[in-house]
Amino acid sequence: MSNLARKGSLVLSSLFMFAAVSLPAHAELVVDITQGNIQPLPVAITDFHSATEVAGLVGQKIADVIRADLERSGLFKPIDKRAFLQKPKELQTIPVFSNWRKIDAQGLSTGLVKALPDGQLYVEFRLWDVFSEQHLMGEKLITSPTNWRRIGHKIADKIYERLTGESGYFDTRYVYVSESGPANRRVKRLAIMDQDSERHQFLTDGSNLVLTPRFSPTRQEITYLSYFNKRPRVYLLNIDTGQQEVLGEFPGMTFAPRFSPSGNQVVMTMAENGNSDIYLMDLRTRAVKRLTKHPGIDTAPSFSPDGSQITFESDRGGRQQLYVMNVDGTNPRRISFGRGNYGTPVWSPRGDLIAFTKLTGGKFSIGVMRADGSQERILTEGFHNEGPSWAPNGRVLIFFRQIPGRRKGEEDKVRLWSIDLTGYNEREVISPRDGSDPAWSPLNSE
Repeated sequence: MSNLARKGSLVLSSLFMFAAVSLPAHAELVVDITQGNIQPLPVAITDFHSATEVAGLVGQKIADVIRADLERSGLFKPIDKRAFLQKPKELQTIPVFSNWRKIDAQGLSTGLVKALPDGQLYVEFRLWDVFSEQHLMGEKLITSPTNWRRIGHKIADKIYERLTGESGYFDTRYVYVSESGPANRRVKRLAIMDQDSERHQFLTDGSNLVLTPRFSPTRQEITYLSYFNKRPRVYLLNIDTGQQEVLGEFPGMTFAPRFSPSGNQVVMTMAENGNSDIYLMDLRTRAVKRLTKHPGIDTAPSFSPDGSQITFESDRGGRQQLYVMNVDGTNPRRISFGRGNYGTPVWSPRGDLIAFTKLTGGKFSIGVMRADGSQERILTEGFHNEGPSWAPNGRVLIFFRQIPGRRKGEEDKVRLWSIDLTGYNEREVISPRDGSDPAWSPLNSE
């Protein structure tokens, strides 16, 4: 465990104290996110004003984070600040809205930063509807100066939620498998970074192969599979403290562990005598219960957000398809019936959709369907796309994509990508090295 990971808990434990600033708004500025190809909303995000140069630089960096978060969502178009007709100092009272209409801004965010005598940082921001000249919301925040990046993510989440009606996802992280080296000697390490690819750090040293990291929905913990002395083990790792424990050494192959919504159970696949079935472990008692017993290969289980059902993939019907069963293993039923093979199902945090990987016609697709198998939609397809994971608001998916190189198998690249639920706003998620098997964290509540 790196020192950076241990320091993270000190940084994050001292975050925000909130206080409401002003009246609720009655404006009509709303981003309609139910459409497919959405026209991004023009917004002006000003630098945060400060009376001192040092705090002013922090205010600029906070505003940069907000602009980047909102632009990356595909729903907002931050206006170049060189077009602004008012300076941050002039915006500490009511803005001159005509100046912002001239540059076609529909939303306006302003702010203030100052250093307090005790060394803490005071941050205030306000959101305005330019055309109705209404104050939409405002917040006061007091935190450590080292938290300026998370302040930006928190404010971007607030703006996103106020203008779309959905919770934001910017104050989150990805854990994934970082890959390097030639194809026949691939080094795979656990790595973690913020959703904007910043604050990257490695969680393992690469001496043992790691696979399938998954976040707890309730704590800053991950479960993953690692090989120790060529034997597979399932581990539980607290990201902020670095504390790690072995959940168990199981007979045969064990893979694809995933948390229950409560965080108190882990569902996984275990293979005995060549047969793979799904098991449930209680993390408090370590008791293990077998959920499936079938000669087919049952794997890749994922809980519904209410914890009552589990989706999984199985070839019990002859081809790899998606199934749903009750949490006790009863009433398994097939939900995928399209052409091709289906795998890696993941239930949306909203509960309405299941994301999946589909192989058909030599192409790998990422798609979604209803929990009953209806309304299947393909979001993206290509040479090899796999391993979708949901943002905590159920709006965006992250997955990994293999890009073939010039020499077969030896110069291939494996990169992380994200895509909007509508199938638009597809973007590469930048990582220092190749990356696979991503998992999206819950919103950080600290």
